[in-house]
Amino acid sequence: MAKINPDLSRRRLLFSGAAVGAGALLTACTSNEAAPTPAQTKDSGAAGGNAAPGQKVVIGFSAPAADHGWIAAITNNAKAQAQTYSDVEFKTVEAGADAAAQRAALSALIGQKPNVIVLLPHDGKELNSFGLEAMAAGIPVVNLDRAFPDARAYRTQIKGDNYGMGVAAADFIIAQMKSKNVSAPIIGEIAGMDELELTQERSKGFTETLKAAGFKVANRRAARFTVDSGQQEAAQLLQALPRMDALWNHDDDQGVGVMAAINQAGRKEFIMIGGAGSKQAIETIQADNTPLKATVTYSPSMASSAISLARLIGQNKGMSDLVELRVPKDIVLASETITKENASDYLKLGF
Repeated sequence: MAKINPDLSRRRLLFSGAAVGAGALLTACTSNEAAPTPAQTKDSGAAGGNAAPGQKVVIGFSAPAADHGWIAAITNNAKAQAQTYSDVEFKTVEAGADAAAQRAALSALIGQKPNVIVLLPHDGKELNSFGLEAMAAGIPVVNLDRAFPDARAYRTQIKGDNYGMGVAAADFIIAQMKSKNVSAPIIGEIAGMDELELTQERSKGFTETLKAAGFKVANRRAARFTVDSGQQEAAQLLQALPRMDALWNHDDDQGVGVMAAINQAGRKEFIMIGGAGSKQAIETIQADNTPLKATVTYSPSMASSAISLARLIGQNKGMSDLVELRVPKDIVLASETITKENASDYLKLGF
């Protein structure tokens, strides 16, 4: 990703709907079945046992540089969660500028022999070989967010529901269009990085759900999860669609730039849906004075969960509320829709 560090006050100004200067770029069991055995049930009174200090676990961690609000939240959440455990030692290695640099740093981490590695890769496909290497070396890998294509490359994978994000965004648009009796809406889409599988999954969920309702995307642009690229691609989309009914932007960080382009063009005839659930976007939705009317979640809280799961894996424990003795292989978090009506409930989860 390109590196950006946009000024927060400027970002709030843009999301509030204030105009910016033209050309400015912003950086159930049945009764006749046998009763379950003790091994098939878990005493709820023991649910809190996993939180008690236990065997020390060294967790290695790597994520791309925090030049994007969501990525920054991923790293911050991971660190904060590790600090809540007295039996966890947290080791971070630099991800570098690309997959190759991250691969080199991770290879050095293997030499330090951590108990578990939590990894958000630059690209899951490109770092798949590292996952295989670490697993072969006896170091379990918790693959975070950007999926490894090979299930042998990770012990546990936790990620958001990218396809579900597209479904949720489309469902919101479909409901809004039907309530307005718009039978053939003009719909725009500003995606993230097209080379990433997560972006492809989001667009697939969006397109397929719209198609089932008889709708389609009129114009689609791919940005880079940055403010600048969001503004650039939105400006071109707005030029291509002089009238629009709805717009889905995949990422609330790049949405700052998207909103800048919308303000510059003086456009407000459509509704906009965001993605991820940033605090700034949620506050804007609450204020209800811009086209942004909803955002679909992809919470960086998954990093906190990844650390907790890594600790349990390192201690050979399972999840206390589940019957199984070990942590599950795959965990996918649901994508929820935040609107003005429920924004106050989600604000504390915004990043």
